[in-house]
Amino acid sequence: MKRFAFLLLLAFAAFSVRTAIAQDKPSMPGGLRGEMLMNASGVEQKILDLVKAMPQDKFTWRPGEGVRSVSEVFLHIAGANYLFPSFVGAKIPDGIDLKTLEQSTTDKAKIAEIVKTSFASFRDNLSNLSDADLDKTGKLFGMETTYRNIYLIALTHMHEHLGQSIAYARTNGVVPPWTAEQEAKAKAQKEKKGM
Repeated sequence: MKRFAFLLLLAFAAFSVRTAIAQDKPSMPGGLRGEMLMNASGVEQKILDLVKAMPQDKFTWRPGEGVRSVSEVFLHIAGANYLFPSFVGAKIPDGIDLKTLEQSTTDKAKIAEIVKTSFASFRDNLSNLSDADLDKTGKLFGMETTYRNIYLIALTHMHEHLGQSIAYARTNGVVPPWTAEQEAKAKAQKEKKGM
């Protein structure tokens, strides 16, 4: 029975990903840029889901001294969404100070807006590049590399801190909303079949 439930959950997850890809595809460019944009949108949704799910009183929680708090991790992701495109010539918007952004607020609603705005900026900057632009070279922290690699590193960075945010949520008793939804659907299916 456990194996059946696992397979059902796996099939549902694959169907959900395929459906999301099909829904996003028409509005995004094709090729690598389209895949990068779709990837960033997926991370954004999960980050925003976690921001929403975390109780306000947990935004100052940190796992240890000298380690980023919940709010600081979310704002660090937002800051990086401006920083990485700046290496390929994108302008950091007026009013965004990357040196102070992480400590700028612990307010859940403000953080959600900052994160959402930063992802929109990231996608706009990537969308404004052509496929040929991805082959151009620039410097990333003093290292000569392609624009493509800069954006791939940015996406890796997003995923790294998404994982950190999931660990923070779980440590504080918060189940990631997409996991809770899948578990609820699997449970409902199981109950429907009388298992």
